[in-house]
Amino acid sequence: MADTVTSQTLLDGERLVIQKFTNISDGTGETNVVKVNVSALAKNVDGLACTGVKINKVWVGTPGMGVLIKWEASTPTLAWAVPKDRQNEMHFGPQFGGITNDAAAPGRTGNITFTTVGAATGASYTIILECIKTYG
Repeated sequence: MADTVTSQTLLDGERLVIQKFTNISDGTGETNVVKVNVSALAKNVDGLACTGVKINKVWVGTPGMGVLIKWEASTPTLAWAVPKDRQNEMHFGPQFGGITNDAAAPGRTGNITFTTVGAATGASYTIILECIKTYG
């Protein structure tokens, strides 16, 4: 079997993308699964493709398991760790303009991945990410 997961785009605009992700685990968990795929996001008005994002806000609920939010690269880089059994809202934009991608090349894609920690049967997460899109 596999975890039951969903991904939903709530907004894909010129500046912001907001996406909602859920997982109800059967104990399998996820490892470096792409959640925000920048190549699939809408282009800007000049026709430029989105090449990355900055994490601006995060809303989380993690009953029973934690989630590592990572920047995709040959060696994935931790962006933010969400402990299990949390319900939180975090804002990163007003303080310092969002969490920027500090993953090293090679393999840096601009994408965001999730890895679950301690996924047991019945554990779950709901995470909403608001990201600022970057181009070029």
